[in-house]
Amino acid sequence: MERDHMKDLRRYLALKYIQYLVLSSSNAVSTLLGLLGSAYTMILLHSAKVSSKSTTVLISSLAQADILVLLSLLSELLLGGFGAAPSLARMLLMANAQVSCVLLSCVALEAYLITFLPAQSRPYRTVRKARLLCRGIWALVAAECALFLLDELLNANSASAPSSGTLGLLFQLSSTATALLRSLSYILGILLRIVNVYIYYKIFFSMTPRSRLKSK
Repeated sequence: MERDHMKDLRRYLALKYIQYLVLSSSNAVSTLLGLLGSAYTMILLHSAKVSSKSTTVLISSLAQADILVLLSLLSELLLGGFGAAPSLARMLLMANAQVSCVLLSCVALEAYLITFLPAQSRPYRTVRKARLLCRGIWALVAAECALFLLDELLNANSASAPSSGTLGLLFQLSSTATALLRSLSYILGILLRIVNVYIYYKIFFSMTPRSRLKSK
């Protein structure tokens, strides 16, 4: 009997929703299960048994985000004696969480479009546009992490030597931008959780009882 790979992908998505959008913070068990699930998913998506669709592109990018978790663990092991190691590991974990949350929300939005606006949304649900969307998400999160690292570097320099003139202005601008960005990220995280709950609530109650049994 051939294995239902789409059911495996749905289980993987459920695991990721619990890890990033249900649990308030990651723990060792959820992180380990997430890494194992991502490794299996990347192998599965590179097989010929799963066709390339916009949804699978998003799921593939979601699985690749867990590489950042491995990099954070390696940075702590290899650079543990350096002062920048904790900051780098923290930024990698933050990038992983943010990329994962946004990609999960994109998967939820696509599920909503497939359920309620299948014909109207078809021109937008292409592999090419999904890849462009993934690249845009990664670029934005990378820029955010770069700004946070710059702010930490400026803070370290200002603590060792009081800044004045141009450097002082740059420090103030960086601190203000970083504080604003942290607030926006926090608000966005709450909004994404609310939107995901609403989308799956609408999808679940739009299904017939027979459809719900088939999806299990």
